Amino acid sequence: MTDASALPGQPRGGAIDGTGTARAVCVLAPNPSPMTLDGTNTWIVAEPDSPLAVVVDPGPLDEGHLRQVIDTVERSGRRVGLTLLTHGHWDHAEGAARFAELTGTAVRALDPALRLGDEGLAAGDVVTTGGLELRVVPTPGHTSDSLSFHLPADAAVLTGDTILGRGTTMVAHPDGRLGEYLDSLRRLRSLTVDDGVHTVLPGHGPVLEDAQGAVEYYLAHRAGRLAQVEAAVERGHRTAGEVVAHVYADVDRSLWPAAELSVRAQLEYLEEHGLV
Repeated sequence: MTDASALPGQPRGGAIDGTGTARAVCVLAPNPSPMTLDGTNTWIVAEPDSPLAVVVDPGPLDEGHLRQVIDTVERSGRRVGLTLLTHGHWDHAEGAARFAELTGTAVRALDPALRLGDEGLAAGDVVTTGGLELRVVPTPGHTSDSLSFHLPADAAVLTGDTILGRGTTMVAHPDGRLGEYLDSLRRLRSLTVDDGVHTVLPGHGPVLEDAQGAVEYYLAHRAGRLAQVEAAVERGHRTAGEVVAHVYADVDRSLWPAAELSVRAQLEYLEEHGLV
């Protein structure tokens, strides 16, 4: 879920239905909004010659969308073998139980409350359904249960809401924490530096072909916002609402509620580090 404007040099268009990589194809959910951009990206991931596909984030509980995802899988000559969740926000996970019912698949997630089946997901896990290799990367911060999935064969990473294809994401305080989010961004940066990841397959917005540039922008953006929040507090803006009105004055007011969650996370971070 977004809280700010477009990344410099990145596409401002949005719908990426049918695009992706050699192993990943997007089906765009029909739930556009200021918070979800053009809608939720549901990812179908499979090895080229495999009869099984993994679906990441079935999206909202929209029967038409869920059946479109299944139809897309079946038109490729496959069936759904497993469902994964990047995190539990409704626009990614609300349709998971119904999707599991339609496909007869398990749902794996970090949060036990979202799982359907005996297996969850944890750091270091590798999903191998249909010969696929998806490495589980813990990326808390947007939410405490946020995960990313490294797809080594395509030098790509599915980031959920941790990195978006357009704009920046919110830190959903109190569940989301800024310190954890910054650590997650650094973890993703290490994938771009040490593991050759160059493509971001986001939960919203278009594919990003410069993964390292996107991560660096996010880190710089967060540092800049944190400095602005600290300066606002020093000027006497004490409540989260006052800080939002000062720091996010140039942001669409429809995004201020999300910005306030991020500001609360930033204020907590500053307090924890003795900076305010």
